[in-house]
Amino acid sequence: MSASFPQMGKMSGRRLVFLLFAFVVFLHYLLNFVYKDYARLSLPSFNGLASQLGISGNRTNGTEPLVGPLSSLPDNATLVNDPSLELEGPAGTTEENQYQRANATFVFLCRNSDIAGVVSSIQQMEDRFNKNYGYPWVLLNEEPFTEEFKQRVRVLTDAPVHFGQIPPEHWYQPDWIDEEHARQSREHMMSQGIIYAGSVPYRNMCRFNSGFFFKHELLRPYRYYWRVEPEVKFFCDVNYDPFKFMERNNKVYGFTISLVEWEPTIPTLWNTVKEFITENPEYISSSNSMDFLSNDNGQHYNLCHFWSNFEIADMDFWRGEAYQKFFEFLDFKGGFYYEASIANL
Repeated sequence: MSASFPQMGKMSGRRLVFLLFAFVVFLHYLLNFVYKDYARLSLPSFNGLASQLGISGNRTNGTEPLVGPLSSLPDNATLVNDPSLELEGPAGTTEENQYQRANATFVFLCRNSDIAGVVSSIQQMEDRFNKNYGYPWVLLNEEPFTEEFKQRVRVLTDAPVHFGQIPPEHWYQPDWIDEEHARQSREHMMSQGIIYAGSVPYRNMCRFNSGFFFKHELLRPYRYYWRVEPEVKFFCDVNYDPFKFMERNNKVYGFTISLVEWEPTIPTLWNTVKEFITENPEYISSSNSMDFLSNDNGQHYNLCHFWSNFEIADMDFWRGEAYQKFFEFLDFKGGFYYEASIANL
C-alpha cells in the first residue's frame, strides 16, 4: 500500500529571508532575556544592523543621535547613566585594541582582623565592576599584613594587588599634640554620647585619610582612587568606568551621600577654616563651593558635609599646594585629636 503526500509549494527567496530575519530577532531577544551580559555585548552591532535597515529609533534624520533632556543639564553635571559611558569598556575591545584604563586604583584601609569584611567588599566590587576593567588594588595597614590575609585576598581578583604598611609618622598621634587637652576633650565628648569619642585610633585614621594616604609609596604612581571599606555592599552593576568619566570631564571629586554634621563634634572647625581663608586668600578659587557649605556667604557653616567613605577622587588635587597648606593649617591646630569629625570636611 502506498501513501501519497501533498506536494509542498516552493518557498520564495523573499519569504525565506523574512523567516530567517524573524528567527534572528527572536533569538536575540531570547538571549537578551536569559543572559544578562548578552545585551551589553551584542547591542552595538544589532543597533547597527537595525540602522542599516532603516528601523532604528536612535537617530534623527538618520544621522544625529537623540539627546533629549540631557541637553538641558549644566556642563558640570555628573551623569551616572550616560549612554556614552556604558559602552566604554573591555566588552568592546580586541587583542589589537586593548581597553585603556585610567591611571587609577582602589584604596582599601584595613586590618588583618577585618579579613571577612575585606573579602566580602572585594568580591562585590569585582562582581559588580572590576571583573570587566581590571583596576589594581592597594591595601594599607598600620601593621604588616599576614601571609594568610594576602593569600585570601589575592584569589579574589585577577587584577594586581599590592599590600603596604603605613609609616608610623603618618599614622600615630604627633608628639606636639597636648595629650592632656586631648584626653579631656575625649572624655567631654564621651559624656555627650558622641560616636568614636574615646577612640584615638579613629582619630589616627581620620588624620591619615585627610593628609597622608596619597603620599604612600604604593599610591604615588596613580592619579585617581576609589575608596573601599570592609563590609560595604554594591547593589547594582556598574556598566561604565567612573575613572574614565572623571578623566574625560575634568572631575576632581565624586561622592555618594552628603549629610548634616553633628555640630558638637566640630566646635572650632569653621572658625579655623575662616582663619585660613583670611590668611591665605591666594588659595581660594573664584569658582569655589562656598554656597554648598554656607547659607550666608561663609559667616556660618551650614553643617553640610560629604561622607568620604565611598569617594572617588583625583589625588593630584590633594597633592597640590593649596590643599597641602590647608591640611597643615588644620593639623597644627590639633583638631584631629581635640575634636571628633574634622576629617569629614
